[in-house]
Amino acid sequence: MHETLIAYHVLEKYQQQGNNMFEVRLADRNDALPLANLINLYIHDIADYWDDMELNSHGIYGWPLDKFFSKNEKFKAFLFYANGNLAGFGLVDDMVCLKENEIWMSQFFVVKKHRRKGLAEFAANHIFNNIRGKWEVGQMPKNIVGQAFWRKGLSSL
Repeated sequence: MHETLIAYHVLEKYQQQGNNMFEVRLADRNDALPLANLINLYIHDIADYWDDMELNSHGIYGWPLDKFFSKNEKFKAFLFYANGNLAGFGLVDDMVCLKENEIWMSQFFVVKKHRRKGLAEFAANHIFNNIRGKWEVGQMPKNIVGQAFWRKGLSSL
């Protein structure tokens, strides 16, 4: 297992059209605040169809992140970068809905500025290629954009 962890810490780089350099790396506990901030942007972005999410008394949505920084290999948080700037995240766990699956893409997000430039596709492929198993990906019924992204992306794997 130790060798697997080392592999996840290596930054992967990808030169896309133009001068966009994409990176994906495994987050650690030091990344908790930037990850929490991205999660708030993500939830705000999809709040129209996530009815039970409400701001707390601090004006943030909040999200339990401790499990993603535990020693449990089934929980992983990834950060995405575009040209050295934080640009998104992916959360992976084993909370699958269908018992034949093993791995769940719990949450996945790219900030608006970096969408439709290839970062999301690169990040998803990096995660899928580095965590082997039977994957499950789902979206909320009203998240038409997310559904289209995953249908297109999964068909190219």
